[in-house]
Amino acid sequence: MCATRENSAHAVTRSTLRQQIAGALRDEVLAGRLHPGQEFTVKEIAEQYGVSATPVREALVDLSAQGLLDSVQHRGFRVHEFSVADYRAMVEARGLIADAMFSGLGHRTPGDAGSYLAVRRRGEEAARAASAGDLNVLIGYDLRFWQELCALFGNPYLSDFAYRLRLQSWVCSVPYLRRQSDLRGRLWTGHGALIDALAHQRYPEAQAIIAAYNADSLAFIEELAGPDVR
Repeated sequence: MCATRENSAHAVTRSTLRQQIAGALRDEVLAGRLHPGQEFTVKEIAEQYGVSATPVREALVDLSAQGLLDSVQHRGFRVHEFSVADYRAMVEARGLIADAMFSGLGHRTPGDAGSYLAVRRRGEEAARAASAGDLNVLIGYDLRFWQELCALFGNPYLSDFAYRLRLQSWVCSVPYLRRQSDLRGRLWTGHGALIDALAHQRYPEAQAIIAAYNADSLAFIEELAGPDVR
């Protein structure tokens, strides 16, 4: 019994460490400290965090499954390089997901008043960060806003896919956004308007808000990419 408990505790600890390392590396990519195309090995990351290779390897595999890293045979891993064409496809997919979620709203209302209140708080923090041009704060709150909003629709598979797509969208756009010295007034702040529309069951308005946001986001990244657009 004791051995079983010890093995279980070890597995939990390793799993937690795996998640922590994956989260830390994800933040490094989003912060622009790990650049697109940058390569590293399991040993390098293990030494950086002072841990064994096993949870690091597992964390890197997880990030590869999320599309953020590429496995490089006999060399380790590389931060995935997204293109503007990738971003266009992501925006298109985001629109399709929104349409899929809204298509079922005639039969049910997602969430309750308390759920909307919690998501609204995330949205307010995200909007404040966007207005201030604070990309570091914005990304964290924005990811949580969309993750919690999608969860209200009660389909965990759709919610997980939407989160992964949202994460990839940020990773794709971050290199372009971080080239700008001042992002005030350039980032989306419509989180509150979207929640208001959903809370009052104004679904066509909510769809229009998301469609406009997606179109503006794509136009902005294409503008920042300039001659690099492909």
